[in-house]
Amino acid sequence: MTDKYNDIIDLPHYEPKYHPRMSMQARAAQFSPFAALTGYEAAIHETGRLTEEQAEISENQNEELNQKLTYLMNCGDHPEISVTYFEADQKKSGGAYLTKTSSLSRVDEYTQLLVLSDGSSIKLSSILALEGEIFDTLVW
Repeated sequence: MTDKYNDIIDLPHYEPKYHPRMSMQARAAQFSPFAALTGYEAAIHETGRLTEEQAEISENQNEELNQKLTYLMNCGDHPEISVTYFEADQKKSGGAYLTKTSSLSRVDEYTQLLVLSDGSSIKLSSILALEGEIFDTLVW
């Protein structure tokens, strides 16, 4: 059987003059598996991500929070405060509780926002707790 191909068996492999040889990596990419479910991994990850529901605060907590907000509206300086608030998730129901520490810029009654000196703003309805040295001297 090899007698039939003896005339070409020792010839060099054909190399094209105008097209370079394809790299092994490029050849392998042609035969990689077809990704029929694009975005499937991201959907699985998103489904597995946990969120919390916003908790209802008690009447006493609400009264204390309102007193602290009123005090902040009437104080002239910009104290440093820590705000614990609920931030709703953009992709699914629920959200997460976050705590941010910054100097107070102002309490905007019209838009119902607590504006901090770092430029961020927090909805008054989503605030769970306010803490800071400014509140330590006050009696609730």
